[in-house]
Amino acid sequence: MPFKKLINTAFIYAMAALAQGVFYREFTKMMEFQGKTTLAVTHLHLFALGTLLFLLLAAIGLSTDLTEQKQFKRFYALYNIALPFMVVMFMVRGIVQVMQLPLSRGASAAISGMAGVAHILMAVSLVLLFLALRKTAVKKASETVRTAPETI
Repeated sequence: MPFKKLINTAFIYAMAALAQGVFYREFTKMMEFQGKTTLAVTHLHLFALGTLLFLLLAAIGLSTDLTEQKQFKRFYALYNIALPFMVVMFMVRGIVQVMQLPLSRGASAAISGMAGVAHILMAVSLVLLFLALRKTAVKKASETVRTAPETI
C-alpha cells in the first residue's frame, strides 16, 4: 500500500471532521439546542481516529514494511468501514437528541446496538493493526541484530 494512499485517507478524514464540526455547530444553533449531544464527539473521533492515526501510520510505513503486512491490509479495509459506520451512528443518536425526538425503547436499543456493532468492528480492526505492528517490529528487530557491528 503506497504512502500516498495513507496520506489521502488522513486527508479525507480531516475534511470529514471539519465538515462534521460545521454541521454540529450550525445544526445545534439552528435548532436552538443547549446541552450535551453525541454530535459533539464525532468531530474529535474523525480527527483522532481518522486523520491522526493515518498520519502516524504513514510515518511508520516510511521506515518499515508495515503496509505490506497482510494484517495491515485487512485492518485498513475493516477500519475504513468501522470508523465511518461508528460516526454515522453517533450522528444518528446526536440528531435524535438535538431534535428531541421521542424514541421507543426498541428504536433506542437498535441505535445503541448498531453503534455497538461498529465498536466491535473497530476493536477487531485494531487487533489486526497490532498484529501487523508486532510482526513488523519483530522483523525490524531481527534485521537490526543481523546488521549490528560486532564488538570485541
